[in-house]
Amino acid sequence: MATVHPTAIVEPSVKLADDVTIGPYCVVEGDVVLGPGVRLESHVVIVGRTKIGANCHIFPFASIGPRPQDLKYAGEPSELIIGADNMIREYVTMHPGTKGGGMATRVGNHGLFMVGVHVAHDCVVGDNVVMANNATLGGHVVVGDYAVLGGLAAVHQFVRIGHHAMVGGMSGVEHDVIPYGSVMGDRANLLGLNVIGMRRRGFSREDIRLLRRAYRLLFAPEGTMAERVSDVAQLFPDNPAIMDIVEFIGADSPRAICQPKDGRAVA
Repeated sequence: MATVHPTAIVEPSVKLADDVTIGPYCVVEGDVVLGPGVRLESHVVIVGRTKIGANCHIFPFASIGPRPQDLKYAGEPSELIIGADNMIREYVTMHPGTKGGGMATRVGNHGLFMVGVHVAHDCVVGDNVVMANNATLGGHVVVGDYAVLGGLAAVHQFVRIGHHAMVGGMSGVEHDVIPYGSVMGDRANLLGLNVIGMRRRGFSREDIRLLRRAYRLLFAPEGTMAERVSDVAQLFPDNPAIMDIVEFIGADSPRAICQPKDGRAVA
C-alpha cells in the first residue's frame, strides 16, 4: 500500500504504485499516475493528466500539471509526462501541452530541477538535464540530453538547446544553441564549446580536438553558413558528435542559430 499522510488529499481517480509516499498537505487530483518509489514531500500539488515515473522525488510547494500559461489553451485533454529518477525541488512548475504543440509536455529521466524552475507547455526536456535555480523555459522549447542551464537563465519559446550544451547563468537565449555549445549573455552569444562538460562526461582529448576544429570551421568568417556546414559534413562524415552539430544546424527551426559575438569563433 502507498503511504499517504492523513492531511493529504488524494482523489480516487489517482493511480498510485504500492510504494509511493505522499507527505503532509499534498494535493493530488485528476488523472495522475505516480510510479514506483515516487516520493512527495509536504505541500506538493499534482493535477491534471500527469504521469510521473519511478523514483522521482518532489519537494515542497512544487506545482506539477496545472493549466498551461497559454491564452490559446481551451481545456483540451493534454498531458504532462515526466520520466524516472528526477529530483524536482521547491517551487518548480511544470505544465502540460496544448493543441498547438502536440498535446504533451515531456521531461526525461535523471534530471535535476532546482528551486523555482519553470518548464512551460509543450516543452521536450531530455535525460540528465540540470536546470539551476529559477531557470525558465518558454513554450515549445526542446532541451537535449545532458544540457545544463544556469541560474536565472531564460529560454525563448521554440528555441532548441542541443545536447551537452551549457547555458550560463542569467542568460537570455533567443536563438538555437548547438550541441556541445556554451552560451552566455543577457542576449546570449555563443562562447565556444562546453569543454568542461565534455571532459566530465568522458570525452577523450581527441574527441574534443576534432570538435574544436569543426567548430572553428563552422563559425569562420569566410563563406556562408550553408557552405561551411557542407564543408564540415564532408570532412567529418564518420564523427557522430560533429555530425550531430551539422544535422542540428540543418534541421528546420523557427529560430536562428546562436552565433559567436562579433564573429569570433574561439572554441
